[in-house]
Amino acid sequence: MTSIADTRWRPAYVGLGSNLQGPSGQLESAIEALSTIDRTRLIRRSALYRSAPFGGIEQPDYVNAAAALLTSLDPWQLLEELQKIELRRGRQRDGVRWGPRVIDLDLLVFANRSIDEPDLVVPHPGIAERNFVLLPLKEIAPGLVIPGLGPVVNLPVSMDEPHIERIA
Repeated sequence: MTSIADTRWRPAYVGLGSNLQGPSGQLESAIEALSTIDRTRLIRRSALYRSAPFGGIEQPDYVNAAAALLTSLDPWQLLEELQKIELRRGRQRDGVRWGPRVIDLDLLVFANRSIDEPDLVVPHPGIAERNFVLLPLKEIAPGLVIPGLGPVVNLPVSMDEPHIERIA
């Protein structure tokens, strides 16, 4: 882990999603909350995208976005802050994978780090297969190189599987 005295600023990318309780408003509120994390700066955010649910559970469409941050927190500290935002906004971890959510904040990429630990995997698994992550990420960071995957611009996005469209 990085010490508290470490003041190096590193880029981090967060995926956001919601399909309950006014999803667009949930994302706007969560993006605002990202800008209040200590020792962290929100430097860019994507448009909002509507996407079909992932994972085969019957549920409303999602609204998704991505945010680029600069932070002097370590990856575990940043993950803790993301989870605090989720809890304050009513996220309940009920063990249902790919189920409906008030808010979901995923740490997608942290600098050029590759982490594979029980409590944190970075880059986030499945980035390359998820249009609702790739499209907003490409919008805000076309030059991003994802450790183990390469340049984000080289990862293909299908607008149809699952369906995704820009809404705001």
